[in-house]
Amino acid sequence: MISNQRNPKNKTYKTGIALSGGGIKGLCHAGALKALDEYGIKPDIISGVSAGAIIGALYADGYTPDEIGEIFYDITFSKFAKIQFPVDGLFQIDLFKEFLQEKIKARTFEELSIPLRIVATDLDRGRTKVFEKGTLIDPIMASSSLPILFKPIVINGVHYVDGGVLKNFPVGTIYPDCQLIIGINASPFVAKEYSKSLRGIIGRTYHFMSKANILQDKALCDILIEPENMASYETFDIEKSREIFKLGYESTKEILYHSNKV
Repeated sequence: MISNQRNPKNKTYKTGIALSGGGIKGLCHAGALKALDEYGIKPDIISGVSAGAIIGALYADGYTPDEIGEIFYDITFSKFAKIQFPVDGLFQIDLFKEFLQEKIKARTFEELSIPLRIVATDLDRGRTKVFEKGTLIDPIMASSSLPILFKPIVINGVHYVDGGVLKNFPVGTIYPDCQLIIGINASPFVAKEYSKSLRGIIGRTYHFMSKANILQDKALCDILIEPENMASYETFDIEKSREIFKLGYESTKEILYHSNKV
């Protein structure tokens, strides 16, 4: 837990929650949100990148954390990623877009019950883009479009990829507007053993790439939830989704129990 001394006056929101990227490890967020719910802590605004954008959108759309977990238990990568001739990405993700359109009732940010900010990377200009108004699904897809694996998402003529390329922990996008910041980082940086398979190499490369840009944002958190054991899971360990949810829940309960911020 890192506490920051700042003037809480004139803040638009009381409590903001930032959700990192991390692939299937994002189910850690759902577990953490369940623990926060049990403590009566409800976010007034959510910021999410990649997996955090997906979990944040579902939560802001009215799903309970347990319902979010059920959505992703027992899914397979091949169910949503269709291989293609690699012109701009190895896989198409049109099926995943259809899946999200089916699950998420809101069609715009304005229809969500909780304000949401989604972070993507502007590939054309080399900068972070924060979406918070207008059409919802395309920004979620953009924030989750891992380079090489998936093709960039074009929004208003601009090519966007995974927000984690430049900002994998989007605390700074809500920090100026909140009295209290809770950050949930599903991807702690630990250089551990890894599989030498293509999937393992891609996962580790993305792990290193996305960890380099989170330190500053971690320091902005009033309450930092970062389960160390999450490092034992890979980005695409889909078969371990239930374990990941449970770890997020149990770690958050323990942190909240010892926190003097709630």
